[in-house]
Amino acid sequence: MKRIIISGGGTGGHIYPAITIYKEIMKLQPDAEVLYVGTEHGLEADLVPKEGIDFVTIPVQGLQRNLSFGTLVTLGKTAWSLVKANKIISDFKPDVVIGTGGYVCGPILMAAALRHIPTIIQEQNVIPGITNKLLSRFVDVVAVGYEEAVKSFGKAKRIVYTGNPVRPEVLVDSREDGRQYFDVSNDIFTVLIAGGSRGARTINTAMVDVHNYFKGRNDIKLIHITGSGEYKSVLQKLGIQDGEKLGNSSLILPYLHDMPKALAAADLAVFRSGAIGLAELAVRGIPSILIPYPYAAEDHQTYNARIFVHEGASHMIVDKVLTGHDLIGEIEMFMDNRKLLEQMGNCALHLGKPNAAHDIATLAISIAK
Repeated sequence: MKRIIISGGGTGGHIYPAITIYKEIMKLQPDAEVLYVGTEHGLEADLVPKEGIDFVTIPVQGLQRNLSFGTLVTLGKTAWSLVKANKIISDFKPDVVIGTGGYVCGPILMAAALRHIPTIIQEQNVIPGITNKLLSRFVDVVAVGYEEAVKSFGKAKRIVYTGNPVRPEVLVDSREDGRQYFDVSNDIFTVLIAGGSRGARTINTAMVDVHNYFKGRNDIKLIHITGSGEYKSVLQKLGIQDGEKLGNSSLILPYLHDMPKALAAADLAVFRSGAIGLAELAVRGIPSILIPYPYAAEDHQTYNARIFVHEGASHMIVDKVLTGHDLIGEIEMFMDNRKLLEQMGNCALHLGKPNAAHDIATLAISIAK
């Protein structure tokens, strides 16, 4: 029986890959014992226990760039997190430790590496975060989501290009399943707009003009996921009370639990360029208009988007210049040029790695003591 620690925290971009890898490990090694290490206040504290995974926390947070009392508090927490991580390692005695990103990975991976327990980092982005960059010198394997990320880990012991883990349910639904779910006929041009679970204000603001422009049309469906914090604001700007009542052309929702159905239905996506969202677009072969989040660490979303643009899978609009007029023009251009849409979809498929989670899970089991 393998004993495996998985750690990743803070945002869904770190947590969902970890959960996906966990599920693949359990397929390959049903008797494996898995412990998830996260933080008390991160999104993982809610998501991971719901998956039935044993969960423990350590007190850690990111360092501030300026010297202040808060920095001293953070340093104190970091020192204590190393003590706690060592105790977790001693008590659980893992055969392998996997980190998918976030500050929480630092202490647990470092504690394992110093004890010569096999360790893996899974880096989702083209430009890695500072935690993974530092840890790459100590861990046994770095599994990268993009080939272009390899050059950022020059001092790593071993680098493997696996692609990014994608939830298996993303690949289950057919186009017909998705269309039936949203009650959209096959000839209606369907656009999925989403800025992440918290929403993207720039995209949502631009979409107000888009909804008004296409209002009443029967040849297009805009499935717009605003994020829960932005939903009421979008409805107010549109002068409606219910996001399902704007007209046949628009469906506006605060959140969608069954995103795989929306991906299955979509002809085109308007997205941020987080690594996992892009991985899901790629395995579904969905062309996209990408608006990278401009405040992401090291501007990594822009670098992620550039890969898709360079490969012909996406168009990119810079966040600070985005307008409703821009989106309307892009959407109409794709509606009128289905051949380009098909070409871009094929380019997206070329970037997809549907077996990434399986490959990472296999790698983890293979290097376990």
